[in-house]
Amino acid sequence: MARPRSFDESNVLNSAREQFWNRGYAATTLGDLVAATGLGKGSLYGAFGDKRQLFLNLLNNYCTEQISHIRQILAGPGTALERLARLFEDVAHNYGQDTQRRGCFMVNSTSELRGQDPDVAALARATYQRVEDLLVDCVQEAQQAGALETGADAQELGRLLLAALQGIEFLAKTHMDTATLLQIGRTALRQLPRPDNA
Repeated sequence: MARPRSFDESNVLNSAREQFWNRGYAATTLGDLVAATGLGKGSLYGAFGDKRQLFLNLLNNYCTEQISHIRQILAGPGTALERLARLFEDVAHNYGQDTQRRGCFMVNSTSELRGQDPDVAALARATYQRVEDLLVDCVQEAQQAGALETGADAQELGRLLLAALQGIEFLAKTHMDTATLLQIGRTALRQLPRPDNA
């Protein structure tokens, strides 16, 4: 029978993720992780594997959380366009009000490791695809409700919205103020094609 762990796994994983998020994968040493989590090397490896395995698990969990958060917003109350607006507002506020302006853990990790670790690139691509699918579904719902032009390609519009969301995340790193980030999101949504009678 396995011995029960004598530490709070959630706290340990959060501490490790913060370390990777703040410093990046390459700059984070085993010593950093030991100091951040309070676990010895043996306990850390025994519980979560080596540095790469721990990092990939943390990144995968982060991506899952982000997709779940986006799904929750886009499945919430209001019209499809109102939910899209709520998503853009959420992204602008979250990134704009982050005093460290760290950006997205997945984006940062992909930028750092895209040419070195195909698993990271594949995870990022799969995550973007799932977000794109959620956006496309919401666009199609708006089309069916008569709020957007039915002849427009929903997938193209979903990809455009995905690019706008990622643009906001990147611009936030330049310390662009939240009000400007919000305005960018509202402008992006206004570009979606409305029916002639709307």
